[in-house]
Amino acid sequence: NRVLNPKKLESKPTTNPNPTLSLSSFSSSCPLLLSRFPTQVVTMSSAMQPTYLPATTDSIAQALEAKDPSESISILYQVLQNPSSSPEALRIKEQAISNLTELLTQEKKAEELRSLLTQLRPFFSLIPKAKTAKIVRGIIDAVAKIPDTSDLQISLCKEMVEWTRAEKRTFLRQRVEARLAALLMENKEYSEALNLLSGLIKEVRRLDDKLLLVDIDLLESKLHFSLRNLPKAKAALTAARTAANAIYVPPAQQGTIDLQSGILHAEEKDYKTAYSYFLKHLKLLMH
Repeated sequence: NRVLNPKKLESKPTTNPNPTLSLSSFSSSCPLLLSRFPTQVVTMSSAMQPTYLPATTDSIAQALEAKDPSESISILYQVLQNPSSSPEALRIKEQAISNLTELLTQEKKAEELRSLLTQLRPFFSLIPKAKTAKIVRGIIDAVAKIPDTSDLQISLCKEMVEWTRAEKRTFLRQRVEARLAALLMENKEYSEALNLLSGLIKEVRRLDDKLLLVDIDLLESKLHFSLRNLPKAKAALTAARTAANAIYVPPAQQGTIDLQSGILHAEEKDYKTAYSYFLKHLKLLMH
């Protein structure tokens, strides 16, 4: 038997003159591993690419110049994903939300508008509550412009009512609840709408928010008229007029009050008075 030299058995450290292993050399040297784990082999540069765009006017301009609406929508989403919370970035993001809402409405993507409202909740904590209310109401109005979305609007309003309660945003919650009551009435869910309005009216009267009170009292009058309860419809309309006399009421809202007055007088067969109210409503529409 041969006597082996133990020194020859010692493993010698090997040095690699080129420690950087490229993807091509890896694939040629380890084809089996690459075939079994193709998704695991990625370059460092592709793994660290950001998934957002800078919140700048250039990004907004890039979205506006895009020829395809889907490309514009994608760019605006990437702007919103930017983590910056500087005043300028927040202003750009507000513009991006406005443009994105308009595009999604044009494309009739109601579900994406609903999803957008949910995704924006962390952003709402960074901006004033008044701006949050404007954005939320704007997106709800945008969904309303898309046909056959009444059920989606009701579901969306209910979600926002729960969120506003949790976040203690009373101003916004009251307006979303008023919108929800109107949607429930249009959907002929009268009992649920009446229950919602009864609690809301007490709360708004206690806070003395007369502008909102005019809307709610007018809505209550329409609801009681739909239920054929004429005395309560007239009482609610009188309350709406009383609140309207104490503040400035926009012409469109004043026209709605006159229209409801005309309807109630016509129901009582007082056609002369009804005609005068209808004429006032028409004049406001013409102006």
